[in-house]
Formats: sequence, structure tokens, C-alpha cells
Amino acid sequence: MKLEQTFEEQNDEIGNDHVGSSQDTPMRSDAFVLDDDEKIARIQKNVREIMLTLGLDLEDDSLSGTPKRVAKMYVKEIFGGLHPDRKPKASTFDNKYKYGEMLVEKNITLYSTCEHHLLPIVGRAHVAYISNGTVVGLSKMNRIVDYYAKRPQVQERLNIQIVKELQKVLGTEDVACVIDAKHLCVNSRGIRDIESSTVTAEYGGQFKQDQLRREFLAYINLDTEF
Repeated sequence: MKLEQTFEEQNDEIGNDHVGSSQDTPMRSDAFVLDDDEKIARIQKNVREIMLTLGLDLEDDSLSGTPKRVAKMYVKEIFGGLHPDRKPKASTFDNKYKYGEMLVEKNITLYSTCEHHLLPIVGRAHVAYISNGTVVGLSKMNRIVDYYAKRPQVQERLNIQIVKELQKVLGTEDVACVIDAKHLCVNSRGIRDIESSTVTAEYGGQFKQDQLRREFLAYINLDTEF
């Protein structure tokens, strides 16, 4: 009993301190045995049980459809990035115009979910790369960010996954990503600090050099208004 209590306290501490466990999203080997409809049916049943346990009246018109809505949202939307079939196809092109400086896609809107409390993470991602002879469509950078954000996440892991995917797509190590986001598990519960945000970064290749890193951060801080 004492050992179980110690494990529970350790798990609470990991969750409250938002400590991640690996660079890859922890997945079971049978993660995709069930199809989407089967997953929705199971989640719907469990959400209904949670709501009943909380004492909610599921005969009420406003609540009666909530279990299914939540289940569909989990599978099709906010955790849709768990399924590899939903990874965006990132077509690349030859850098025929010989652009040799960094390309920065900044202020990419980011919605994710904290894997410790299943509460939202909301913020901005800023991504950059230097072409190694290949370029990728601008919208594909946004889609890659969105794909890896749509899963239970730790922000540091999200940075790494975005950079690694773009490195693979572009065939270069010269990729960087900075994320600035608010975690509702910090802002709305626990310490309830509504002003704080979390900033994380992952730098690859030339972006590890101080001068290039400073240039990237200066681009991020440029005002962009139309």
C-alpha cells in the first residue's frame, strides 16, 4: 500500500511538473487495431460513464449528445495526429531560384493538448529552414505543425518532432522551431497563473550557431501587420 502511494505521488509530481518521457509519442503496438468508428463507440461509452459519475443528468437536451461529440472530437480532431495515415504529404521542389538564406514561417497558430491533464495548449510556432537544394510549400509547414500538435503532447517533444519531420522532408539538418504557448493546465488549474507562457526551441544544423540563431529570433520579432 505504501509503495502504491509512493508511485502515485511520483506520477502526480511528473504530471504537475510537465515532465516528458521520450521524443516519440508513447504508443502501444496495437494502437491502430480498432478503426475510428470502434474507437468513437468505446470513448463515447466511457465519457458517458464519467459524466454520470459526476452526477450530470444525461437526459437533459444540452448534455444528451455530449458523450458522442467528445468521442468524435477526440478521434477525428484534437487527437487526429496520432494516426500516421493523417500525416500531411509534403511535396518538395527544386530550389531553382537559388535562394540561399533562411526561410521563416512565423506565427503559425498552434492548438495542442497537454498529455498530463488533457487540457489545451494554445500558442504560436515559428519555423525556419535553409534550403539544401530543395524547398517545400509554405502551407505544408503549417500542416506539419498542426499534425504533430493534434495529439497528447509535451511542448519540448512537439518542437523536436516538427524539426525532425522537416529535416527528413527537406533532406537537411538546417531546421529550427520555436514555440511560445499557454498551457491551460498551468493557467486554469494548479498554480492558475493566467499570464505565464512556455517558450521552447529546437535548433538543427547551422541554427546551432549563435549568429544564425540570433538572425532567426530577430525575424520572429518583426512586426507583421496588414
